Amino acid sequence: MTTSTHLLRRRRFLPLFVTQALGAFNDNLFKNAMVFFMVYGVFNSEKDEATFSGVASGVFILPFFLLSALAGQLADMRDKAMIVRYVKLAEIGIMSVGAAGLLLAWKGILVHALAMPLMLAALLGMGVHSTFFGPIKYAILPQHLKQEEVLAGTGLVEAGTYLAILAGTILAGFVPVEWAAGLVVGVAVIGYFAGRQVPAAPPVIAAEPLDYHLLRAPVQLVRNTMHDRRVFLAILAISFFWTVGAVLFIEFPLLAKNVLCASKEVASLFLVIFSIGVALGSVSINALLRGKVSARYSPVSVLVMGCFIVAFEHVCGLWQALPGGQLMDIQGFIHHPQMWMLVGTLGGIAVAGGMFVVPLYAFLTTFVDKSQTARTIAANNIVNSGAMVVGAALAVALSAAGISAVQQLLMAAGMCLISAWLGWLLYRAEKAAVAG
Repeated sequence: MTTSTHLLRRRRFLPLFVTQALGAFNDNLFKNAMVFFMVYGVFNSEKDEATFSGVASGVFILPFFLLSALAGQLADMRDKAMIVRYVKLAEIGIMSVGAAGLLLAWKGILVHALAMPLMLAALLGMGVHSTFFGPIKYAILPQHLKQEEVLAGTGLVEAGTYLAILAGTILAGFVPVEWAAGLVVGVAVIGYFAGRQVPAAPPVIAAEPLDYHLLRAPVQLVRNTMHDRRVFLAILAISFFWTVGAVLFIEFPLLAKNVLCASKEVASLFLVIFSIGVALGSVSINALLRGKVSARYSPVSVLVMGCFIVAFEHVCGLWQALPGGQLMDIQGFIHHPQMWMLVGTLGGIAVAGGMFVVPLYAFLTTFVDKSQTARTIAANNIVNSGAMVVGAALAVALSAAGISAVQQLLMAAGMCLISAWLGWLLYRAEKAAVAG
């Protein structure tokens, strides 16, 4: 915690931390405001809601698969701080398009013909924004921080990200959609000025020709990254984790409305609980490992996560909805007799998930040469995005086949077993590298 406090007082870390947090806040404010409005204000069938939620997730993830290779090359061979400035400037334009879509939807003007395409276009733009910013936020840490500060810095970035997600999610559930439209543009402007304060981070290798091929470049990048067994296993484990995460985040709004009969404010609260839990897990694992990058606790963490998912599914199955199909508000949720079981299981999923994934990200920045860090993160993003698209497509297909959102939770729990196995293999590879 001392190291963390120390980093938050330093310009070599604070501007990047703030810029990343504002970007995560804006992503989630816009995305959740859009999804909540469409699920609660436009669609009236669980199948349509699942399809829209899955398409929105896929649109946001697609740029990670197509452009992460280029983003990694740029981050390793150009000044990272300069890229931050360009990316944050683009965010202002992207959010202006998204705000226009939200305002049209609020007014009921061409909701399906114009408002929805504008919102999805902005979501695609924010996916591009995050694709180019993603490698930088981790790759810049080993360049600006000391070796013993990297895990703490990674944990802070993860905790800050999820707390920002928390704030954006709260506002998305509680503020009117027209307010959200103005906020996303304002935050984008603030993020641009914060990004301008990030210290220079010049490349540590000579510039090479960039490969702009959308398919060859990702395949080659992933292939070049997988030579270190620890990095290979870390990427696979993270990818299965985010496959589970994709399913959960698609299902949460649907569970809230159709199973728990809860208002969008309560749906927002569920995502808030999840975000707080991940932030707590991200910070606590650093304390357990005492700054050492290790997968020691990863297998047991994701197994615990799977157990909590099963418990959460059981609670949802027993949930007693209000009579007459009424939507439960915040006060009704707080006084619901099963509230603590729901909060406890959902929080357990999140804390265990945070403890699982943070050390794995640290592997990607500490066990490769600094000249390759951004491309390693980019390769991870490519594999992660492919896994998340599979998770989103699977959730949509199962919904179309009549498999309920509650039943799909058990599928997510089963995938935790694969992540635990990969985490165990990673820990074995870690011990073998130390012994060798």
